[in-house]
Amino acid sequence: MSNQKQPNNTPKKPGDPNKKPRINFNLYWLYGAAIVAFIAINFLDVFETTMPKATTNNLYGWMEKGFVEKINFFEGSPPQVEVFLKKDSIQAHKSEEEFKELFENPDPEFVEKGPHFLIPNVNKNIFDDEIVKLREQHAFAKEVEIRQIARNDFFQQMLSWLIPIGLMILFWVFIMRRMGGGAGGGQIFNIGKSKAKLFDKDTNVLVNFDSVAGLDEAKVELMEIVDFLRNPKKYTTLGAKIPKGALLIGPPGTGKTLLAKAVAGEAKVPFFSLSGSDFVEMFVGVGASRVRDLFKQAKEKAPVIVFIDEIDAIGRARGRSMAQGANDERENTLNQLLTEMDGFESNTGIIILAATNRADVLDKALLRPGRFDRQIAVDLPDLNGRKEIFKVHMRDKKLDASIDVDLLARQTPGFSGADIANICNEAALIAARRNKTTITREDFNDAIDRVIGGLEKKNKVISLREKEAIAYHEAGHATVSWMLEYASPLVKVTIIPRGQSLGAAWYLPEERQITTTDQLLDEMAAALGGRAAEEVVFGKISTGALSDLEKVTKQAYAMVSMYGLNKRIGNISFYDSTGQSEYSFGKPYSEKTAEVIDEEVKLMVEEAYQRAIELLKNHRDKLDSLAKRLLEREVLYREDLVEIFGERVFKEHIPIFPKQAEKEEVSAEETPIEHGEAPTEAHEKPAGPSDDAPLSNGE
Repeated sequence: MSNQKQPNNTPKKPGDPNKKPRINFNLYWLYGAAIVAFIAINFLDVFETTMPKATTNNLYGWMEKGFVEKINFFEGSPPQVEVFLKKDSIQAHKSEEEFKELFENPDPEFVEKGPHFLIPNVNKNIFDDEIVKLREQHAFAKEVEIRQIARNDFFQQMLSWLIPIGLMILFWVFIMRRMGGGAGGGQIFNIGKSKAKLFDKDTNVLVNFDSVAGLDEAKVELMEIVDFLRNPKKYTTLGAKIPKGALLIGPPGTGKTLLAKAVAGEAKVPFFSLSGSDFVEMFVGVGASRVRDLFKQAKEKAPVIVFIDEIDAIGRARGRSMAQGANDERENTLNQLLTEMDGFESNTGIIILAATNRADVLDKALLRPGRFDRQIAVDLPDLNGRKEIFKVHMRDKKLDASIDVDLLARQTPGFSGADIANICNEAALIAARRNKTTITREDFNDAIDRVIGGLEKKNKVISLREKEAIAYHEAGHATVSWMLEYASPLVKVTIIPRGQSLGAAWYLPEERQITTTDQLLDEMAAALGGRAAEEVVFGKISTGALSDLEKVTKQAYAMVSMYGLNKRIGNISFYDSTGQSEYSFGKPYSEKTAEVIDEEVKLMVEEAYQRAIELLKNHRDKLDSLAKRLLEREVLYREDLVEIFGERVFKEHIPIFPKQAEKEEVSAEETPIEHGEAPTEAHEKPAGPSDDAPLSNGE
């Protein structure tokens, strides 16, 4: 039998200690080596000879004794002297200390041939004077042969010239690499190359249309483009042409980039991905050059999809700049993009996908058919869309049986897909922080609170009088919203500071697409219920209603000047949806009309405020009961309002939430939470001698 060892074919794991580490070569190592060599040559004298050293005093003594045979004087910088001793003198005095070093040289012919000693850094004038004196005074010195040699160290002179020049070249290359941003290999000569990242058959994109939820209409249009690339004959036999471009428009976080990733994963064709800012560079003409190079690469790989994220970085409307010529470079880039997309030469087989949340600022020439044939709206998800998004982000999470996806979807109106993903992640983090094995409904409720209002600040110092004012403020919001038909029903109210607010109330608004005047007026009265409660109970108001006043003021101005919901102004809207008035210095109405708008807004807000005061006066006993209970428990839920006010007589479509078992706890355990039209906003602290607390309403 053979004792030959069998080879080990077991693949080594990434953490295998026997696996040799891979060393990646870096060009900066050469830069460092050149700098070290320069320092060594000029300062460390690493190229100096190993010949024994002596001094001029040694030389003068040897000349007096007749030991020296000849001297080589090298002129240069610095001057040096080589000393040749007589062989018989060396042998006769080899035991002396000053000659022992000669016999330690490994070269056997060193003693026979010489030179034997080197005297560096010799002062020529002093040396000449001393030699003349020695020759005059000593006979042995006259016998010494002295030769003067003009030395030219070409190697050192060459290095003294080449190393500084080389360092300058290396520094220039380094600067150009940094300025090039890595484009086309990072060289200055490739700075005009496209920076698009290519995804092809060798690059696995794991995202597909199954990973995208709540965007069914957008997926239908994009799947048609994907199907065209897969089965072109199905469409070309009927004379159809593939769309040249599709523009994804929608608010941030709604899934525009995610849709593009899904297209890359489904299309099975080369996919170029880049951002609009990748075309922007400090050099003139680079943007247009990169556009040309991008389409050149795309033509070579057609059929192909090119995705440009945040296209508004280069697609802004031309001629809007206040300074003439300030945006010439960006406009040149846009002109080149327009030409490549649909110019004199047609680019067949290239489909452009782009995404932006600022479609109002894009150039009209970019939006026309032939360039972007389709504009796909990617809006905030509705109730059903939010359900599907929650299900997608809950796939890989360990959930408790108490999780109700329908309830979570109702609790998050106005949330984007990114917001929902954040809530799911926050719920998992909260559950892990509490050492749970599954994520419960309580964790999701706390996660929604965290996203909307921020972290709880239970240790914030608040006086008893301020706490009472905060309780009445939040109770005023809850009372008015409960008594008005079109106000959103309250789900939770708290006086625990959270984020920048000292108190907050969560509502569960109904899912609606249009809003009537009565609904807007009721919402304004509910928003002013906190300040109205301060005036009814304490007879004075504080600075705590800042966010309430801001919301009401904006809403009133929108009703009067935008939506045409004011009888005196009439059916007129001064809103410009195209964004053309962004650079205008004047208002679209006269000064007289502006005065009328201000008067109507003030009147509308005052009427809503008086409605709130009247409601609170009529239900003062219930307001007091709610505020006292809020002071005791700090957190109240819908069931507490039903106990105090009774069921709402208005028709509402909200689920009945189970009452909290332990309401004394401040945390929102097993509690549905909802936010209203806008997230909780910050409030100012009171100024001056007033002792009233700053208040807040998290509507």
